Amino acid sequence: MDPSPQEAESPAPRRLPVVIVGAGPAGLTVAAILRAAGLDCLVLETETREFIERRPRAGVIEEWAVRGLQRRGLAANLLERAELHTACEFRFGGERHRFAYRELSGSHHWVYPQPLLVTDLVREYADVRGGHIRFGVRDVRLHDPDGDRPSVSYVCPASGRREVVACEFIAGCDGARGVTRASLVPGRARVARHDYGIGWLALLAEAPPSADCVLFGCHPDGFAGQMPRSPEVTRYYLQCPPGDDPENWPNERVWAALRRRLGAAGAAPPAEGRLIEKRVLDMHDYVTEPMAFGRLFLAGDAAHLVAPIAAKGLNLALHDAFLLGDSLVARLTEGDGTALAGYSAECLRRVWDYQEFSQWLSELYHGGAAGDPFRAGTTLARLRRLFTSPSAAASFAEQYLGTAARY
Repeated sequence: MDPSPQEAESPAPRRLPVVIVGAGPAGLTVAAILRAAGLDCLVLETETREFIERRPRAGVIEEWAVRGLQRRGLAANLLERAELHTACEFRFGGERHRFAYRELSGSHHWVYPQPLLVTDLVREYADVRGGHIRFGVRDVRLHDPDGDRPSVSYVCPASGRREVVACEFIAGCDGARGVTRASLVPGRARVARHDYGIGWLALLAEAPPSADCVLFGCHPDGFAGQMPRSPEVTRYYLQCPPGDDPENWPNERVWAALRRRLGAAGAAPPAEGRLIEKRVLDMHDYVTEPMAFGRLFLAGDAAHLVAPIAAKGLNLALHDAFLLGDSLVARLTEGDGTALAGYSAECLRRVWDYQEFSQWLSELYHGGAAGDPFRAGTTLARLRRLFTSPSAAASFAEQYLGTAARY
């Protein structure tokens, strides 16, 4: 792919109001919000543009998040191309149980693969709004983020020279293994971590989904999930031991497990196709508190990770980005730092809500396969309650859809 004009520019400006480390959904959304307000910033990304536009990631976006993107002029392609989902289906005890959450809540999900969203955001920020972005940078370093004159430096891939950019604020949006999280002074941040003790075999199949909605198979052999990505591509998950080797799952075993765990009376079996991705994810969560350190503000996976159990990670990243982008605009254009001062606390309320729901949902998915008759019995009681108690169903729908979110 030919570099965009912004990718080819050298050197970058020497001083900007904000430097954003990481060109994922959080970083690009913050950058686009700043540009829409007439503010300059620089986005630094260690990967190439082609890589981030193709990297497979989540695809379930909650309605409030789509509306937040729409209000900021960032959802045109999404609204035109995404699939709208209004229900999901649980399969347990050999039966199908459809959960029509839009009938309960009036809200729905959108399914739009994250690579497409990232492509849209890069194009809008860099190509349409003329934002500065550097791909393929190396050895990014943060300097004096606690002081009044912070800066960020990096090695330019074209020249091999170290470039230094002074700024007023740094947005750390570079994920769990990024430099911004690693740069935190030991003892200043509290990192709370939870390990589920299970793994998910993540699969991407060139095959149409077998149903028109997300499927959750709660089976004594382990959880199975189907998440449609497009009419031709389907994401599957299979519970497996943590640290399992994908080589232990030849294609024949994969499809046999999916047929068994998603099997139910009257249900079509999964349509088989070429598996284009096969990797094991160990289920764990973490939360970094606070999310602000001097003039460094963390967003997305740099601040917190929620296991894909509840499909919340992308939505939390967008929630952070809306809050951070709007707060930076208020501070830089109006001198009002109130929202920026409250950024961490406001984000963490939603983060902990989503973490609690993910933990609850994990027991629903995995409790029946734990080998403990007591857990299996209470898990079945939870599942039945969803379809017999209107109040339990309404509560689940609110948490599943994130309808209490501000944005």
